Amino acid sequence: MQLLSSRRWRAAAAGAALLGLVLTGCAGEDTFTYTPPAQVDGALPDDTVAAMQAAVDNALVSSGASGAIVGVWVPWSGSWVTGVGTQDREGGEVDTDMSFRIADVTRLMTCDVLYALADEGTVKLDAKIPKYVSGVADMKDVTLLDLCNGTSGAGSSEATVKAAWLNTPERVWAPLELAGFGLGRDRVPAHTTFRDSDSGYLLLGLALERASGMTASELIAEYVTEPLDLTGTSLPGSAPAAPSDGPVLKGHHLNAVEGGYNCAAPVDITKLSASSGFTDSGVVSTISDLGRYAQAEAKQVLRTKDTPDRFGAPLPVSAKSPSWYQATGGGYLVGSLVGQQGWTPGYATAAYSDPETGFTVAVVLNDSTLGASFAQRLSWELAAIASKAPAASGETVPEFGLPFTAEEYHDSITKSAIACVAPPVE
Repeated sequence: MQLLSSRRWRAAAAGAALLGLVLTGCAGEDTFTYTPPAQVDGALPDDTVAAMQAAVDNALVSSGASGAIVGVWVPWSGSWVTGVGTQDREGGEVDTDMSFRIADVTRLMTCDVLYALADEGTVKLDAKIPKYVSGVADMKDVTLLDLCNGTSGAGSSEATVKAAWLNTPERVWAPLELAGFGLGRDRVPAHTTFRDSDSGYLLLGLALERASGMTASELIAEYVTEPLDLTGTSLPGSAPAAPSDGPVLKGHHLNAVEGGYNCAAPVDITKLSASSGFTDSGVVSTISDLGRYAQAEAKQVLRTKDTPDRFGAPLPVSAKSPSWYQATGGGYLVGSLVGQQGWTPGYATAAYSDPETGFTVAVVLNDSTLGASFAQRLSWELAAIASKAPAASGETVPEFGLPFTAEEYHDSITKSAIACVAPPVE
């Protein structure tokens, strides 16, 4: 069978489990099967749901968002997948089938492609960046793996281009142009220090395109969304558009005014060129796809080789971060959870999963004013609440715990609330 790449899978759902996957290759020995932990088919207990609902309501008020979509899957107890709030200040129902931008979760997918191409021999993880990307001769000692792990030493473009993203969302960006703003910043030592760098993942996507002869959209489809049967997930092209042609969660940001933000008049930024995020933050998805992806990603089910261990040597996120918060492989390790969080114009997202139990939390808020912080802390608060869910009849609670409490992040979200003030009268 002639393929664009040596590894194309076709996927089929496994049983009735919400996150169940059976991945089947096209030919003979290329068959791969992933069987996740069995998921209790039913709702989480009322007390657990009530606590999570209160957490989401608090995050909406604090963040300035009008709506959220949340998915929580507790294999031994049940699940909670819901839309909360409204599309905007005028109303409009929030549904769980709506598409949205998944922001920095895209980074995990870009690293999936890197490891897939390395596993099949198309690239080497230790290949130097200038082999594939011109104009970055000063990164001659930085590898593709450094870009994935966040150890390239490069800075981030976000601070420089944020205003342009918000004011001209239809603008089409070239990846190297966008990355250049971060590459022009002072560097930190490469290889051994983690640094959150959007420019690194933009460069990585560009390098993978040139190494494979495929577009980034094709690569993510080939190695991520098609294998996992993520039918609502893709990296769109550069033409300005809403996240999908179907139902969409509207995205917003708030304009700053003296003393705070004008919360009464959120700016709709649903329509955007995905080139503003590309292989750093450009992918769109749905909550069910995001949950399914997070669970499969935590277990690294797409790998065809056991070595190197992608999440085996994490680094501290920063000198001030707790010891249980580390980074590598395009994502973050939060205790036993593996995932990512981030923002892109209009949306803040987070998705985490425990590889041993399949415990999974995914959330999107439809406002990006203060970046990823509210989505990140909400996902951890929800995880702390849901991790205490009792076992359903006939099930057993596994040995699973988190190194933080729900109260910590509920209080943190409340204390960080956006200050809403009326704009000055002209």
